[in-house]
Amino acid sequence: MHRTVAIVIFPGFQILDVTGPTSVFEIAERFRPGAYDLVLMAPGEGEIESSSGLKLAAGPLRDGPFDTIIVSGGDIIRSMPAAYEILAWLKRTSARRTASVCSGAYILAEAGLLDGRRATTHWANSDDFSRRYPKIRLDAERIFIRDGDVWTSAGISAGIDLALALIEDDLGPEIARRTAQQLVVHQRRPGGQSQFSALVELGGRTGRFLDLIEWMRANLAEPLTVERLADRVAMSPRNFARAFAAETGTTPAKAVERLRLETARRAVETSHAPLEHIAEATGFGEPGRMRRAFIRSFGQPPQALRRAAG
Repeated sequence: MHRTVAIVIFPGFQILDVTGPTSVFEIAERFRPGAYDLVLMAPGEGEIESSSGLKLAAGPLRDGPFDTIIVSGGDIIRSMPAAYEILAWLKRTSARRTASVCSGAYILAEAGLLDGRRATTHWANSDDFSRRYPKIRLDAERIFIRDGDVWTSAGISAGIDLALALIEDDLGPEIARRTAQQLVVHQRRPGGQSQFSALVELGGRTGRFLDLIEWMRANLAEPLTVERLADRVAMSPRNFARAFAAETGTTPAKAVERLRLETARRAVETSHAPLEHIAEATGFGEPGRMRRAFIRSFGQPPQALRRAAG
């Protein structure tokens, strides 16, 4: 089956939002020749300059139908005239499914395609996006989300995960797996994997809690209650919980679990330590609790991740 994939860019687009997914489709084509026809389009056509200054040659926005439309992210503010042209085009163009990478979700939201749906975007845009589009159920911790025939992904490199998921939806898990291997992607990240670490590990938007995060990481085996964390930074538990959430976009309890998960995952994938020891050292206490947390966050148990890493 031949599928036409329209990738839409605009002045100031993020180049990896485009080259990441197109590389995925290109590699998949090697395993299933004739599966995809890629079309790069932009308002005004011609050479379109990315945020890095590099340019890509794009054709004009033409009417479909298309199998898939993918709207890239980038500097939306710089490109508002082009964004409005894309909005009008989306409203008159048909496709089996529509997707966005990173801040491309703003364009889908403005077109009304995300109303009442779950969606994600780059973690740095989550507060602004939620304020602008209260009808959308934003989940900024997800790498990508599928809600019916609309797909959205997190920032930049997450476009690769999105494209691999689209490949799997079309051609099955084996082609997606071989494509990921050819791209030297360690493993296709499940959509439920979190964007959490990017902001939390910086200590929040201003770095206010950086020292606390480092201390938490060094003491994962200990009970890390809100009260203990608040005492560490000389704040009341209530004020600390509020300030931490405002800085990092997540609660202290979720931050503790994510630090434990990411530390445990590294240990699972890079060592031969028994799972019982890893669970104890990272504060899960026992393997069953760690296993449930892995499945909930990564979509796979620790044993599966260890086998894949091996």
